[in-house]
Amino acid sequence: MRGSEPTAGRPRIERLWQSHLSLADVARWIPLAGASGIFRLGVSARRLYWQMMKRAAGVKTISVGNLTVGGNGKTPFTIFLASRLQSRGLKVGIVSRGYSRRRGGAAATLIADRGELLVTAEEAGDEPAMMAKSFSGPIAVARRRLDGIELLMRRGPLDAVILDDAFQHLRLERDVDLVLINSARGLGNGWMLPAGPMREPLGAIDRADAIVLIDAGGGESALSKSQMERIRALTVLHATIRARALVAIEHGAWREIPIALVGARVLAVSGLADPSGFYAMLRALEADLIGVLEYPDHHAYSASDWRAIVNALGEGDIVVTTEKDLVKLERFPFTRNSLYALRLEIEMAPAEAAALDELIVGRELQTSAAQS
Repeated sequence: MRGSEPTAGRPRIERLWQSHLSLADVARWIPLAGASGIFRLGVSARRLYWQMMKRAAGVKTISVGNLTVGGNGKTPFTIFLASRLQSRGLKVGIVSRGYSRRRGGAAATLIADRGELLVTAEEAGDEPAMMAKSFSGPIAVARRRLDGIELLMRRGPLDAVILDDAFQHLRLERDVDLVLINSARGLGNGWMLPAGPMREPLGAIDRADAIVLIDAGGGESALSKSQMERIRALTVLHATIRARALVAIEHGAWREIPIALVGARVLAVSGLADPSGFYAMLRALEADLIGVLEYPDHHAYSASDWRAIVNALGEGDIVVTTEKDLVKLERFPFTRNSLYALRLEIEMAPAEAAALDELIVGRELQTSAAQS
């Protein structure tokens, strides 16, 4: 979808997930409520089944997930956490489902190690491929996370494995469950799909060892008073997600360069569930957004998409996209110095980071790291 100005950036159905709707929107929402009830029953039955069939991985397992669809900063936080543990001398791997990837016959695939992507972005999935550009440890993708963990452990001992987007992957036991909530997006109307953004009822949050509230610079929190009261009954940590650098492509490799977008005529291109935060960051960096091209989340870009992007740029200066889009766009012959990605990073105050370390590392991993 093309526009000369950024739009709300959310699928139409998401506009029915707000707490206050017009009478016309209420009429559209009511049929979704019935489907939501059926979905809730299915989720409950699935949870009961996997509580009985749950398996352990045999290694410290940390899940990074959420309760809602899209836009909570899971991938940047997974990179942040994996790199933080690695900097403490721990042997860390990441396992992801690799949503939207082109699957082969193997139950699990090693897609990256030592910062090198070993397969194509299509085979890895865009988010695992993106993580491989920033994290030097091993990364595996598998439909069953346990298969991915076993693949990594066959390659050598690990102190910890981080599961990307796995809060609902109940078949696997985990030692620490982290649930991320984007403060600006909140939890919508609190209803489950498709009548709301929730993957599970709010009560599922009690499984979490800690809630990480992500501030993406979106202003006031969208969480209701009752939602905040429920969240504050648990351990709550705070983190900020911000733009760190631009990523440029030089001789086939990615290189960070300082952000210098003041006054630059920028075409924003993204395949995100909710690109509004992306636009907000570009505006905060004082870029002149001459237009936007929005594609579906995890979009597989084609040659016709590339031509559309080049044509849309016109007399503009540069195209700025996201890292998970760049892994799929870098194969196209863009004019030199015309395509960049905005690299994001997670920041935590020292006290918050120390609390995260205490929750995750603990004495067991500290001892392991000291002996390795």
